[in-house]
Amino acid sequence: MRNTTFRGAGLIGAVLVTGGVLTGAGTAQAAGFGAAGVTVTTEATGTAGASDAPGAARVLTPAIAAGLADLGGADFTKASARVTVPTLAPCAVGGPVSGSSGPVARSGLSFGGGTTTCGTETTDPASHLTTRTSTANGKNFELSALVGAGGPRLRLSGYTATCAATRTQTHASWSLSGLSGTAALPSPVPANYVRPLTSSNGTVLANAVFNVQTLPGDGSVSLTMLRFDLLPASGSTGSVTVGRTACSPTP
Repeated sequence: MRNTTFRGAGLIGAVLVTGGVLTGAGTAQAAGFGAAGVTVTTEATGTAGASDAPGAARVLTPAIAAGLADLGGADFTKASARVTVPTLAPCAVGGPVSGSSGPVARSGLSFGGGTTTCGTETTDPASHLTTRTSTANGKNFELSALVGAGGPRLRLSGYTATCAATRTQTHASWSLSGLSGTAALPSPVPANYVRPLTSSNGTVLANAVFNVQTLPGDGSVSLTMLRFDLLPASGSTGSVTVGRTACSPTP
């Protein structure tokens, strides 16, 4: 079953997967069925974990993540100079359970700051049932790295990525507002949707990938709201991520 709603400049939505199989309309096209989120229903469980490369944005490992969220990060090379934004305001169910960041500006991009929370709530003490929720809330993101090559300036006024997990279900979703610098997104937004970003003469300078989903098949889910892959024609190479979360079913 699917429920997708568009309100103003923001988008929200969900997709239901039962036992690892998509149900409802669009069953035959998993990759094209995604709206602005994913729901997985399964009996699988997972454990917490993540890895960080020095000076680089953290790579979420959903197959072993109890619950993670961050505002994003960046690692790219521009005119032979490396530009990095280490993972902003990371949180994890295993700690730290919250994070915050003020504005961060680098050559070619800026994050306006925001907060993250990763928590566990006991829903049935007698049965030891819990719900884990990991959420990132960011604002005022801008990518200007393409402007010098004749490309657009991408802006977001606000964004949210969240992942919630129980013993039998995980649900990840995202929303954004104030998107400018590119055309309106399709409704619904497919999973791993690629929007080429071009110069005035049509040269592709970067790809904006929305609704990046990873479903390992063990009940866990990883979601990146937006990833920019910068291409050599822009004068930069590397990537920028905006709004990430992951979670696994609870014990």
